[in-house]
Amino acid sequence: MERSKKIIRTSFIGIAVNLVLVAFKAAVGLITGSVAIIMDAVNNLSDALSSVITVIGTKLSGRAPDKKHPYGHGRVEYITSALISVIVLVTGVISLKESIEKIITPEKATYGVASIVIIVAAIAAKLIIGLYVRGVGKKLNSGALEASGSDALFDAVLSGGTLIAALISIIWGLTLEGWFGAVISVFIIKAGIELLGDTVSSIIGKRADKELTGKIKETLCSYEGVRGCYDLTLHNYGPERLIGSAHIEVPDEMTAKQIHKLTRNISTDIYMKYGIILTIGIYASNSDEETAKIRETLNSITAEYPGILQVHGFYADLEQKTVTFDLVTDFSADSQAICDGVVGKMKAAYPGFEFFAVLDSDYSD
Repeated sequence: MERSKKIIRTSFIGIAVNLVLVAFKAAVGLITGSVAIIMDAVNNLSDALSSVITVIGTKLSGRAPDKKHPYGHGRVEYITSALISVIVLVTGVISLKESIEKIITPEKATYGVASIVIIVAAIAAKLIIGLYVRGVGKKLNSGALEASGSDALFDAVLSGGTLIAALISIIWGLTLEGWFGAVISVFIIKAGIELLGDTVSSIIGKRADKELTGKIKETLCSYEGVRGCYDLTLHNYGPERLIGSAHIEVPDEMTAKQIHKLTRNISTDIYMKYGIILTIGIYASNSDEETAKIRETLNSITAEYPGILQVHGFYADLEQKTVTFDLVTDFSADSQAICDGVVGKMKAAYPGFEFFAVLDSDYSD
């Protein structure tokens, strides 16, 4: 709740600053006839609209889970970011169209001292608000705020280009506003495409942060009796809601009571430390010498395949003469062919046994 309040408060600050910049830039652009400054004003207006959408999205994403949406509404923030991306793209396309028309039919722009002062002030304002908004966004893990802040800093650089165009017009009398407007438009379009791509990637499902997964695995393996941690997956239902699962390897002589106590303690610990709801699965681990030899054979065979990243979940039932294990393969590898090859070689090495391999994906580092 506190996070949402901070995001909304920061967004309102951005809205206020951008509306002031819109008024000043539009006035200067109309007085001087500079299309670059007018396009800058339009860009500031789109920034203000983006902040409004961020506020609305934050409000909606903060709604409690319900029967229809049991995982909450956190992903609304990603939809918000997608809408902002579209606005940026549309703004860039419109700006490019207007700039090209200005290049084809140039009009002389007139700049005064007041115009230059306002442009410089706008650059300073964008730098300040950009650093502030982006800093808050990183602190609160808000993609929308980070994008808005970065966009503001980028606008400051582009406004610097507008300032250069104005100085060139004053000193040499050259009309380059259309060209500078076109350059600004191209950068706006580029920023919109990158923002949209990052947002779509989040919606599709990105690999979990390597540092976070490393800490979680370290925590899991710190418990007495845990011999390894595997298959860690994290599903993002918004910046503040992660749900996942993992397998831990424990000695096969552990009782159900011991396993229950262990997994309960782990789940509680992970939630308290990272705020993540983690379901724990179990891999039983053999402790006898005969199964250790079979495991050594498997390790030597899998080492022949560069596409295999990891082997885990090994368990041999000597009474049933069955061996099960999981193979984690690279996404570019022919996983099924590798699996068939490993199983075939193991059967040749131990003709009296049946081998069952499960193909796993490389979900986390």
